[in-house]
Amino acid sequence: MTQYLETTGFAGAEPKRAMGVGGEATDVASGRATRPAGGPPRVGEGGSQYIEFAGVKKVYRMGEQEIEALAGVDFGIDKGQFVIIAGASGAGKSTLLNILGGMDTATSGTIHLDGAELSAYSPRQMVDYRRYDVGFVFQFYNLIPNLTARENVELASQVGRDPLDIDEVMASVGLADRVANFPSQLSGGEQQRVAIARALAKNPKLLLCDEPTGALDYNTGRSILKLLQETCRERGITVVVITHNLALMPMGHKVIKLKSGLIEEIVNNETPLGIDELEW
Repeated sequence: MTQYLETTGFAGAEPKRAMGVGGEATDVASGRATRPAGGPPRVGEGGSQYIEFAGVKKVYRMGEQEIEALAGVDFGIDKGQFVIIAGASGAGKSTLLNILGGMDTATSGTIHLDGAELSAYSPRQMVDYRRYDVGFVFQFYNLIPNLTARENVELASQVGRDPLDIDEVMASVGLADRVANFPSQLSGGEQQRVAIARALAKNPKLLLCDEPTGALDYNTGRSILKLLQETCRERGITVVVITHNLALMPMGHKVIKLKSGLIEEIVNNETPLGIDELEW
């Protein structure tokens, strides 16, 4: 639950510092561009793509040791794309997603989203970015146990600038008849559908999914991936999914493969496959 509250800005959280193996890791002083405190973000300085990472590095320090989680990554994503970020554990996938979602900051390099320089945002602007522009779906659902499914979704809609109709969103994820149930009364797949509805309710620009099927069985996981793909197609929202399952690569418009903090390969699929066409 704390993870969800931080991403929405309810907790007023500063960007987190990731944990390294064996102890706490702290961010190395950044050499990234800055701007006057309280000034507006620079707009229009990015290129033509909706999301752009340019030379992005992330270094953590554990005592005297420095760990380079991202070693300088460059890529772009078009608006409305379904994107797969794939790689083994420790490849840098979650670090990349955390930076894109405003939960962590880059040590150097620039990130642009929809023309604004995300990497130059102040802490206050980053809280607003997480609150209004980004929807998060986690491996573990992070639902509030003493709220019904509808109330969990309603909580997110209260922080949106232009929230969607809650009942419409619940129906779109197949839960119109489960709105009054508490999380303990829902299956794992249903809880993840509530989490997706919660992320969509505030009408974000971007939907970020960190191993969204990792805690689900095969068939339930397939149904969740199908829902995410349909959400991307029908709503035109940009969806980014982290996975270690390389068999899912054909379902993405773009696939970014990471290895040891570097981009190993970028694959563009002109005709992505539906989840019903994949087996693993």
